[in-house]
Amino acid sequence: MPVAYATPGVYVEEVDRGTKPIEAAGTSIAAFVGVTVDASIKKLNPDTGEREVVESVLNRTTLVTNWTQFADIFGGLTADAYLPDAVYGYFNNGGGACYVTSIRALNDTKGKQASVTVPTASGKGKGFTATANTAGPGGNNLSVTVKTEGENISVSIGGETRSGASLKDIAEAGFSTVTISDFGTTAPADGAYPLTGGDIPRLIAADFIGDTADRTGISGLEAIDEISLLLCPDLMAGYDGSKAAKELVQQVQTAMIAHCENMQYRFAILDTPPGLNAQGARDWRLEVNYDTSHAALYYPWVKIADLSSPTGGSKFVPPSGHVVGIYNRTDGERGVHKAPANEVVLGATDLELNITKGEQGVLNKLGINCIRSFPGRGIRVWGARTLSSDGSWRYINVRRLFNQVGSSLDTGLQWVVFEPNDHNLWAKVRRDINAFLRVIWRSGALFGVAPEDAFYVKCDEELNPHEIRDLGQLIIEVGMAPVKPAEFVILRLSQWAGANSEG
Repeated sequence: MPVAYATPGVYVEEVDRGTKPIEAAGTSIAAFVGVTVDASIKKLNPDTGEREVVESVLNRTTLVTNWTQFADIFGGLTADAYLPDAVYGYFNNGGGACYVTSIRALNDTKGKQASVTVPTASGKGKGFTATANTAGPGGNNLSVTVKTEGENISVSIGGETRSGASLKDIAEAGFSTVTISDFGTTAPADGAYPLTGGDIPRLIAADFIGDTADRTGISGLEAIDEISLLLCPDLMAGYDGSKAAKELVQQVQTAMIAHCENMQYRFAILDTPPGLNAQGARDWRLEVNYDTSHAALYYPWVKIADLSSPTGGSKFVPPSGHVVGIYNRTDGERGVHKAPANEVVLGATDLELNITKGEQGVLNKLGINCIRSFPGRGIRVWGARTLSSDGSWRYINVRRLFNQVGSSLDTGLQWVVFEPNDHNLWAKVRRDINAFLRVIWRSGALFGVAPEDAFYVKCDEELNPHEIRDLGQLIIEVGMAPVKPAEFVILRLSQWAGANSEG
């Protein structure tokens, strides 16, 4: 505030002449879009001692910082969605805070519940009906096993066994996955009876893409600037290889790429469909024909423990959730300039297909990042390429480094707007950007033994003549030499006669 010098004395004034530090922007905040069991915030009712729903977060982007918080809001793991497994794999591989948008909550979805009617031992009438507690195809994986010994009836469902003298006793004991109903006094017939008919309406592209104004789906993420990574694992739910399924995947993945390019500083992690061999993965890549530096494609699917099944076992899931956790882990341990490859996929026990070195040679050229199993070294991400045909943007770490620097400068130079566009401003801008890029260079992200070899900053009268200044513009030119990953390590071995040899 200006001070009027009316009274004799000493006046202390603060003058802003120091540098304005530019802070490196975050690069690890992921956004998951897909299906969950629940989508509500709950609060403990002190009167009843029960947790009650106080707010729905369906199709609302919600910040989640750990797995416990995710399970509390979105209901944990399920056989009918891939997003919960992706988030679990994300945290398991070193992921930090993330955003989750549930476009469908299974416990609030109208669909068909799988069921089966068990006949009576006499063949007349029906013994009882077993109905899955939740709608969806997951119930089709359940089976009812009946065994009678004397007067005792035993019913097993999903690893749970209930016994009793009557079906009423068994129904009252209950099962976690199904409900027993329509039972009488007649003994059921022994045998195994699979549940069938479970189904839910298939999601369409519009459900995933959403709307910016309504803040739904992928489009709704535009309102949150700090998001830097995007994935939609449930895009593969119910994939059957049909033309409609392929079109759905391509439409949504194209929308993901467009979203990341329009937001400038975002990067999409894409999955290949399930059940593909190496030739199938190649054909898929050529069919979708993406060309962008703002996305990476991973293959094949990974096998993990099926923690949602009461009987245990394992299942295959899209790799994107585990991979984005590795992005976070690599960023934290080494920095965004380190390629997120040659890293162990924690939680993965096997792969849908163990591809050969020759098969990867074909896929790698197409920008398909393979996940491979190495004896004694575990399951590792063995690729670090984007989907760009431009060699300058071939590597993921290069694209993400420029995303980080661009986002950092975008935020750190906001103070420049409406400042007098003169030589003093140009000098301040050069000073601040040079100071920031020296920090980036010292982290090992830029190639060069000295700062002047690694980057340059230009902001002068040549770039900003009077006709540019008259338009209210300030042009700043920044050049960087990013480090590239040593993707191919070549050892040249030869016979040598020795230092003392003649000739």
